[in-house]
Amino acid sequence: MTTPSRPSGVTLRFLAEPTMVNFGGKVHGGQVMKWIDQAGYSCAAGWTGTYCVTAYVHGIRFLQPISVGELVEVRAQVIRTGRTSLDVAIDIYAASPRETVKRRSCHCVMVFVSIDDAGKPRPVPAWAPGTPVEQALADWATRLSEIRKELDHEIETRLAGLDQLPPAVAPRA
Repeated sequence: MTTPSRPSGVTLRFLAEPTMVNFGGKVHGGQVMKWIDQAGYSCAAGWTGTYCVTAYVHGIRFLQPISVGELVEVRAQVIRTGRTSLDVAIDIYAASPRETVKRRSCHCVMVFVSIDDAGKPRPVPAWAPGTPVEQALADWATRLSEIRKELDHEIETRLAGLDQLPPAVAPRA
């Protein structure tokens, strides 16, 4: 299933507002995560043409604080597709609106699953890298998937056989 006419990326732009600050006077990390989720979903839904749900977020890395009044740019780009899922890289840039060069403030990769009307996973259009940078990002997304599987297996192995799990990790009935 290939849909080359669909956009593989999206950019959201806006000014950081005073209501978005934390106690330190910078944009709150929770606000940044909200932007990440919005841009990631917009990119995933735009590529697939379907409703998508977040399955995984790979290490949100806060690199530089964002100040009130800065122009924020949240860039989301498909970097890998599977059968029913897709990986989206999200980068956040910020600078004064008077500046021409923005600094990278945050980065992460999200995994989304395309969902049909019955709530079941559905196939996604294939995406293929077209540049060396896109190929490097696709390879990186593949490696992140391998690491995630290794970590999931490790925690399951460590927790196997334990009678009393803390409430935060106890399986739901």
